[in-house]
Amino acid sequence: MHTLPAAQMVITDLTAPTERPAALGRLGLCFGIGIIFGSLLGGTLNTAYGIQCPAILAFVVTLLGAVLSFTCVPATTKEASVQSAPQGGTKASVFDLKAITRLLLLPRVLPVFLVKVISGLPSGLFLVMFSIISMDFFQLEAAQAGYLMSFFGILQMMIQGLVIGRLSTHFPEETLLRSSVLVFAVVGLGMALMSSVLHFCFLMPGLVFSLCTLNVVTDSMLTKAVSASDTGTMLGLSASVQPLTRTLGPTLGGLLYRSYGVPIFGHVQLMVNLLVLLVLWKKPLSQKGEKAR
Repeated sequence: MHTLPAAQMVITDLTAPTERPAALGRLGLCFGIGIIFGSLLGGTLNTAYGIQCPAILAFVVTLLGAVLSFTCVPATTKEASVQSAPQGGTKASVFDLKAITRLLLLPRVLPVFLVKVISGLPSGLFLVMFSIISMDFFQLEAAQAGYLMSFFGILQMMIQGLVIGRLSTHFPEETLLRSSVLVFAVVGLGMALMSSVLHFCFLMPGLVFSLCTLNVVTDSMLTKAVSASDTGTMLGLSASVQPLTRTLGPTLGGLLYRSYGVPIFGHVQLMVNLLVLLVLWKKPLSQKGEKAR
């Protein structure tokens, strides 16, 4: 998982701003392919040859990836977008809280980062609790839940690899961001009313579209809002949103599920994203970006 922000940073450095959403989407496609086929291959090898075989294969493939990264990835990707670094600047340490705070407080960064966190949190809570919901609410067997998550992964690959790149060439990023928030709200309404796994299957394309669009577009907007030397830090902060959801999810999601049931996730997602959409409508991010310039 730690290689994903690094790969995003390299792609950000080597692509033009107009091509960045499509490039980040294709990276997500490759990541999804690895997860799906890796899981299938690992399970097959584990059944046929024992648990040591997938571990050995993972070591070999990881070693091959390290060799490819040393031989194929330029050592100084920053030179592709920045010809000369500013002189006299001080280098920040790995955990420089002042540098992180400085980035988050930039006018064009904080609004986008807050939209990413707030809008994606309700669906993140639902997905963290999905293993329990699938067995308790949908009454699915473990294999059936696995098939459902495979369908989720296939949708994610298709949307990130085929849909987002094409949409980014026809619509501005802020429009895509608003559309993802709007679809989040509509899916939240459907989740509040769903009563079977079939209903969830109908909602899944919209949920996956919103998740993928929100992540790709916000990552692209955040990297454009900072200097090229700060893109790695910015992508690291953006990637920290998912671990934050996984940390809060079991406690908060379990409390909501035990107290109010599955519909509460839809209600929260609907209300939160309607509020975010209202804020984006009243105060467009483009205006904030122009003021920052």
